Parts: sequence; structure tokens; C-alpha cells
Amino acid sequence: GPHQRGRTVHMSSAVTVASSTALSSRASVRGASLSRRDAARPVARRRPVATSASGMKVAVTGAGGRTGSLCMKLLAQSPEFAPPRGLVRSDKSAGKVKKLLGAESDAECVIGDVSDAASCRALCEGCDGLVILTSAVPKPKMASLLVAIVSKILPWMDAKRPEFYFPDEGRPELVDWAYQKNQIDAAKAAGVKKVVLVSSMGGTQIDNFLNTMGDGNILLWKRKAEMYLKASGLDYAIVHPGGLLDKEGGKRELLAGLDDSLLSGDRRSVPRADVARVAVACLTLAEARNVSFDLASREEGEGSGATTDVGALLANLPGEYDYSTPTGSPVPLP
Repeated sequence: GPHQRGRTVHMSSAVTVASSTALSSRASVRGASLSRRDAARPVARRRPVATSASGMKVAVTGAGGRTGSLCMKLLAQSPEFAPPRGLVRSDKSAGKVKKLLGAESDAECVIGDVSDAASCRALCEGCDGLVILTSAVPKPKMASLLVAIVSKILPWMDAKRPEFYFPDEGRPELVDWAYQKNQIDAAKAAGVKKVVLVSSMGGTQIDNFLNTMGDGNILLWKRKAEMYLKASGLDYAIVHPGGLLDKEGGKRELLAGLDDSLLSGDRRSVPRADVARVAVACLTLAEARNVSFDLASREEGEGSGATTDVGALLANLPGEYDYSTPTGSPVPLP
């Protein structure tokens, strides 16, 4: 049916925990409009899912965050996709996304929360694809932050790392497991054809520093959600980016790996813009059917130049991702 230009939808049963959930709601996007004439464009090569004439309709959670808003921008600008539908947690976040996408954009902003199963179901209704970009966000304990800064300045003091905590409603067990499960269940119920989950590198390592933050075991709860998606029967792609950089995308050679092998090298980070580009590519690539992989990048100017063909990158993966590790996880894994 016709899309209402730039509409915002409020979800009645949503947002009791919106203010306290630790999902990022910053927006940093500009967009372009999609017009009806786009409907007649040729079908892109290697597209594995049949969609309506107006292009593949994709829902994005965490759409107000830095990587989520970049995904919204790419989807809004591509003739291969219908105007995207993004889930944000507040009017303010929706306003930022819409302002930056531009008045002519047909992208939708839905206000709700992934903690609410009904919000997730309404978001996925009528969509062909879902990109999951929600994550718990640790907050530093202020006193420990000051100690860490002082320990760097004073030569006789041992360097100390700041301590972190998660707000109660924003802890990884909820945000990265229970609320991602809500999203996966909603996608399955709505008949979504493809789910792209952006997770994190380090899931094979129980003792990874990120797991110690706020005693949250964040990477292990993320891994539990990944394994749930893998077992769901949905066509999935799971992306494990390394450290996220706020740098320009499309400028670097990308590195794809398995089982945290990239963590033993010295190139362990990747621009958010490239993560967004890879996530959007995974929606339609045949090479991204039921695949899980790690993602990092070389420095700009290193290696063989900027990666343009994500399909070729994935085709060169040396095998399949191994979910039999880690053993002895404090988080119960399937």
C-alpha cells in the first residue's frame, strides 16, 4: 500500500522501560527519498528472497543509534529496498532520525521498546527483513573513572581500569538475550524472510574484558541469542564486528574471519559505516544465507584497497563458524 511520508507510529503497550533501557538512541543520519518510479527497477543479482514490487521492506531495531541510523540511511537511499521502518525509543529520537533523513523520506519511525513483545510484533508486521542492532551499554562508575585518570597521570601509581555497571533494566541478560529473543520470535511470527543480527567479536572467550564489565557477561548473553537465532529456522546472518570506529566507510579493506581468529591479529576494529554496509548487503546476498562471521578492517591505505564486493568477502570464509565453544560458560548456552 502507499507509504505515509515520514510517519511516526506510537505503540500503546510500549515504553515503560524506555527511559532506563541501555539501548543507544543517538541519531546520525541523512537520507534520500524513494519515489514510485523506483518500483520498475531491475531485480538485483543474487537476491534470495522474493519481495513486493516496491522492494524489500526492512525493519531496523536500535534505529536511533549510531550504527542503526547509518543502516536506516543506506536502506532509505537504495532502490533495492522499500522505505525502512525503524524502532526508536522516544519522540526525540524519532525526530532526530526523521530530520536527518530529510522531509521527503518515506522512512517510518516506530516508537516502542524491544522489551515489549507486542512492540516487536508490530514492528515486524509486513516486513521481509529485520536488522537487529540493539545492545546493552555499560556505564562507567564515576569515582572509578577519576581514579583511572589519576592513575594515568601519576607515575608512581599503578594504572587502573575504570569500573562499569549496567542499569537494572539494561543488563545484558535482558537486552542481549531476552529482548533479542523477543525480536527473533516476532520476526518468525510475522513471516520475515531474513534476519541480520549485529553482535560482537569475542564470543568464544569467557575471560574477554567485555564480559567483566559490570559482571554482565555481555558477549556470552549475545552468543546465547545468536544460537537461538541459528536454531530458529529463519534465514540468518550474524555479524561479529570488532571495535567500532566513527570513521568514513568504504575506504578500507575489510577482513572476515571465524571463531575470533581476528582477535589474535593487530587489526581488530572496523568503521560503523562499514558494519552498516555489510549488514545491509547481508539482507540480499546469497553468500550471506545462514552465515556467521567476524568483521574487522585494515587501516586506510593498507592491503589491497577498499572492499566493494561483500559477497566475495563472504565467499572466501574458510569454513563455518563453530558454536560448540566456549565450554564451561557461566551463562547457560544450548
